[in-house]
Parts: sequence; structure tokens; C-alpha cells
Amino acid sequence: MRRSIGVEQAESPEIEITRMRRRHLRGIMAIERQVYPRPWSPSLFVSEMTSGRSRAYFVALDGRAVIGYSGLISYGDEAHVTTIAVDPEYQRLKIGTRLLYELVREAIEMGARAVSLEVRVTNWGAQRLYGGFGFRPVGVRRNYYQETNEDALVMWTDDIRTTEYHELLERVIDAVPQGVRPPP
Repeated sequence: MRRSIGVEQAESPEIEITRMRRRHLRGIMAIERQVYPRPWSPSLFVSEMTSGRSRAYFVALDGRAVIGYSGLISYGDEAHVTTIAVDPEYQRLKIGTRLLYELVREAIEMGARAVSLEVRVTNWGAQRLYGGFGFRPVGVRRNYYQETNEDALVMWTDDIRTTEYHELLERVIDAVPQGVRPPP
């Protein structure tokens, strides 16, 4: 059952973002099967979660229910968003914004100066989300999503360690409703 996330819940945040663990796999896979034509396998998620300090994977929880997840790999100065998804019943509630915020903060902690990602050329909602974080299109990968013969738009944001970028992150998170925003 979907919980309402709104102003009336501002005094106690409902959504928690935490590190992905094996115990979250059932919920992750339920979302994965809903949102991707060719889902990752549970073993791929386990491999990514346990691959050391170069990776960071998070889940969004509503109580004990997994409602979203995201992942990042860092290559020194560069980081790459490997996955981000939100349960369709929770989309448009800023859960994706919160997950991406945590990924970018983690990329900064890992020493990255830039972050890249791929997104379906037809996924305008996700492109708007990424644009709000300063990502801009830099190229197209033809037939990247082979299961649907769809191209990927490559997006990139630079200079994530600057004061200006930190101010952008604060503006982004300030626009997130209290029930989704990280605790102060």
C-alpha cells in the first residue's frame, strides 16, 4: 500500500536512504522487473554491493519497504551512475531526487570531480531530474538499450567539488518535501 508523503508528515521523515544490503534484494528485484525490460540479476546487485570502495549502492525505504534504489561506481576523478529506479507507485514524489542527491554526495566523498550517466532518449522525466543536478547532454550511444533498440543520451556534470555546485545541491534538496528530505 502506498503511503502519502506530504507536508503533514514534515515533523518525522518517512523516507530513509540507507546502504543497499542483501536483505533489500527482494524489494529491489520487484522494482527492477517493473521498470526495466531486461532487469539486472540478484547476483549482479550482490556483486556490485560487495565490490569494495569504488562502488556505492543505496535504497530508499518507506518503513521496511524498498521503494527505490541507486548505484554509483567511481574511477578516481570520475564517477558513473550505474542505476537508479523508483517503484512506479512512488514516482513523482522526489524519491529519485533524493537518491541522486545521495549518489552525488557520495561521488564527492569518493574524490570524483565529475559524474556521468546514460538515460533513454525518450525518458524526458529522468532527463529533467538530471538537468536539475547540472547534468548536460554530451553524446548519444546508438542502440545502447538493445532490448528495445533505443538510444541512450550520455549526460555529464563537471566540477562537483566547487562551491557553486554545492550551492546547487542545497537548492535541489531544499525543494524536496520534508518527508523525503534528509534529516538536518
